[in-house]
Amino acid sequence: VQLVESGGGSVQAGGSLSVACRVSGPYFRINAVDWYRQAPGKQRELIASITSGGRRDYADSVKDRFAVSIDTAESTVDLEMNNLAPADTATYICKVDILELGYVRNNHWGQGTQVFVFS
Repeated sequence: VQLVESGGGSVQAGGSLSVACRVSGPYFRINAVDWYRQAPGKQRELIASITSGGRRDYADSVKDRFAVSIDTAESTVDLEMNNLAPADTATYICKVDILELGYVRNNHWGQGTQVFVFS
């Protein structure tokens, strides 16, 4: 199983961006997804989570602006980001909990995607 991130980029404050992680390879199910971000000089921060059952949790810093989803048909996990602010500038990283062949459960990390918000 491999994980490839895409999306991100640069946007003016108030704009929107999205990041995604695509899962490739044989697996049974995506159990859960966590999205983290790390700004320069700061610790990694958990900002959004979703389970296969659809439960979503968000950090207060992104609640009501960000939306996390799982697209099982496309084998992707997505993070939609709206009303972005310069404080959202960071590297965004997905962690995907996958049930693989042999019923082995593993966490896979994306390579990270840059998001830059300018005022």
